[in-house]
Amino acid sequence: MSENVEQVRCLIIGSGPAGYTAAIYAARADLKPVIYQGMQPGGQLTITTEVENFPGYPKGITGPEMMEEFKQQAERFGTEIRFGVVTEVDFSTHPFIVKADDGKTIAAETVIIATGASARWLGLESEKKLMGMGVSGCATCDGFFYRGQDVAIVGGGDTAAEEATYLAKLCRKVYMIHRRDELRASKAMQHKVLNTSNIEMVWNSVPEEVLGDDSGVTGVRVRDVKTGTSRDLSVTGFFVAIGHKPNTEIFEGQLELDDQHYVITKPGTTQTNVPGVFAAGDVQDHHYRQAITAAGTGCMAAIEAERFLAS
Repeated sequence: MSENVEQVRCLIIGSGPAGYTAAIYAARADLKPVIYQGMQPGGQLTITTEVENFPGYPKGITGPEMMEEFKQQAERFGTEIRFGVVTEVDFSTHPFIVKADDGKTIAAETVIIATGASARWLGLESEKKLMGMGVSGCATCDGFFYRGQDVAIVGGGDTAAEEATYLAKLCRKVYMIHRRDELRASKAMQHKVLNTSNIEMVWNSVPEEVLGDDSGVTGVRVRDVKTGTSRDLSVTGFFVAIGHKPNTEIFEGQLELDDQHYVITKPGTTQTNVPGVFAAGDVQDHHYRQAITAAGTGCMAAIEAERFLAS
């Protein structure tokens, strides 16, 4: 191995709940893990204001604060945390060869992928501005804050339908905005949505602007795609449910991915199709997408990496 290649026993790519939990376990097992934090250090939780459903925080905590605590805990046990992005991987050889944007080339005996998934957004300026102030990409995470209020959700697939029915249990009214005149969701989910009395369908419509001020979201302006006319809906919460995109571009051709580009892991494990490469968190989970489940798979990945090295 050439001198300028760094030897690492356990390399973790990504730094959300999965990456940091993997680091805590790997560091305690004396694997001397190195983490590359990626484009969004702390992952999606850093754009979440309040986290109230993670055990151990009875008063709740903000997403950024929580990720800072995870990071400090990982560092306390000796994890080396690097600000930077992994740009290239070669899993066809062992140790695995990984390149990062800090110019380093690493030979890693094990790799834990925790690059997460990014919520797809509409791309509106107002959406960006009011992010965390009423604009959310996760009804399960944030719906509780809108108890008894009117909210809107945009999307037409199973996730949107699921989140709309979840919100309907908490909120007074849910406007479901969809650009077509029928839902893409499965028949069972469609039936559920259309038979929930406080969900009002806003068909053939697209959000033009999220309305709000310093206090947060106050409404959403929607345009009818058939007539071209616009109207304002008065809401305090605006949920975007148009899908997630796993951050797996650099693993294309290196690992088995499913048709939505999520990393495929062996059931009940975090093992990928390449022995010694593990995947944890939202990069391999499009079902639960919660901080607690991501942390759980981070723990699994570190234990499996330790066992792989021992064998």
